Amino acid sequence: MVRLNEIRRAEVAIDPPPATDAGLVYIGRIATPWSSRLETPRLGRLDGPLCRIEVFAPWRAALKGIEAYERIEVLFWMHLSRRDLVLQSPADDGTAHGTFALRTPARPNPIGTTIARLVRVEPDGILLVRGLDCIDGTPLLDLKPDRTLFTPLAREQAGDRQTGHDDVSDGPEETPGG
Repeated sequence: MVRLNEIRRAEVAIDPPPATDAGLVYIGRIATPWSSRLETPRLGRLDGPLCRIEVFAPWRAALKGIEAYERIEVLFWMHLSRRDLVLQSPADDGTAHGTFALRTPARPNPIGTTIARLVRVEPDGILLVRGLDCIDGTPLLDLKPDRTLFTPLAREQAGDRQTGHDDVSDGPEETPGG
């Protein structure tokens, strides 16, 4: 059963540190048929209900060319989500999973991301899409072409064709006395 703010068996909440301004700007607002988390789907469906994304006036020019993509990634701020759970029990069975191992809205920075099917771009910064899984009125953070459909337009750079299993550095080596 979906829950709003209770703590389930095996779940752990923390007192999060105070928020600092990351400089995020809401670029629009999302309209969906769902007014509560209790009715919002857990995962969007590309054949789901038609939803509306309104891009605010200063950002509308940034939509130029988006109609070329069948699917877009929609990033949004899950403004009604709790931010203090580090262990969660989605099945409510006493089994805990780390928040970063789940696609739950309860997270330290409640950024949601969904791949949506772009149905139509309308005048005045309106996009009609299918596949969203957020509450009506959710603030919009960003839009991007689906990465599986996107080819970079910029010139190639060194890492673009890099392959292999190179080790990732843990950072600078500790030196004695320093």
